[in-house]
Amino acid sequence: MDAAALRAAFPVLERTAYLNAGTCGPLARAALERAAAAWERAGTLGRSSGYYERLFEAAPRLRAAYAAMLGADPTDVALTTSTSEGIVRALAGLDLGPGDEVLTAEDEHPGLLGPLVTLHKRRGIAIRTAPLEAIADAVGPRTALVACSHVSWTTGTLAPAGLAALDVPVLLDGAQGVGAVPVDVGALGCALYAGSGQKWLCGPVGTGMLWIAPQWAARVAPLGLTYGNLADPGAGLAAEPWPDARRHDAPTIAVEQLEVALAAHEVLDGFGWPAVHERAAALAGELAERLRAAGRRLAPRGASTLVSWHSAEPVDEAQRLAQAGVVVRAIPNTPYLRASVGAWNDSGDLDRLLAALA
Repeated sequence: MDAAALRAAFPVLERTAYLNAGTCGPLARAALERAAAAWERAGTLGRSSGYYERLFEAAPRLRAAYAAMLGADPTDVALTTSTSEGIVRALAGLDLGPGDEVLTAEDEHPGLLGPLVTLHKRRGIAIRTAPLEAIADAVGPRTALVACSHVSWTTGTLAPAGLAALDVPVLLDGAQGVGAVPVDVGALGCALYAGSGQKWLCGPVGTGMLWIAPQWAARVAPLGLTYGNLADPGAGLAAEPWPDARRHDAPTIAVEQLEVALAAHEVLDGFGWPAVHERAAALAGELAERLRAAGRRLAPRGASTLVSWHSAEPVDEAQRLAQAGVVVRAIPNTPYLRASVGAWNDSGDLDRLLAALA
């Protein structure tokens, strides 16, 4: 990989040690140019038939790109606006109710916990928690679903391989997975996988995906059918949903969003995803070792792109680092600062972080 060329694709890195892709990935110059061109076309040509023709052309391309990231067939991938929306659609579509237990991890993101609490209040499901690393062994006789992160957003710990051997369905929150680490939904053995477009795929906010395993497709009801979910919208009350994952698509994702997401994907795909994943993981490992050597106490982590460490005042320290041109994340309600290390970063970014921490 030409690491310098990849880095040069992201303008923010010219002045900032940007280590926060776990919130939003950096925007590539090509994505900014694509956005400007898309809005210019809409402004000068109007938003009529040609505008929607571009939407109908871009959506299948983005679906195919996301499917390739998951090792999946495009017909099994819905386009959503976020990981959270994918999770909501998956949970709402499952036939869960009183007597069903959902097992989740102790430190899950609100994007998963919120929908679970809603399901508890509306349908009477039970919710039980366990440490992520032990969640496969915590499944009990009442467990109807395991819902947890593929990669923990707080520490970078990976979900245990034992989840693939369970005889209950697994919903994985892939917000810190897809784009950050290699993903093969078949090998993971999950029934559902929700992911983000704006984080490690460096796309715009308002993009994401939901994969539903073919054997589960008939068991996940659509959240609500709108125009794009119908195979023949003109059939009125007789209209039927698409027979594939399009029935779960978000009602609207603007063509500008789709085109920018495609541009971002093309940039990273051009450098080869295996190389992108390998470099990001190696840099994260380097940062972890250097933080330990500097006397920082690290949170347990896996072979991911996230590195979290203890801070006496994480919010204040994150703000101080930002003033020094180093962008990391203070994780709410924890003692952690988190660096999200991408292939676009380099050792110079790590140097700046460590110097600012000293």
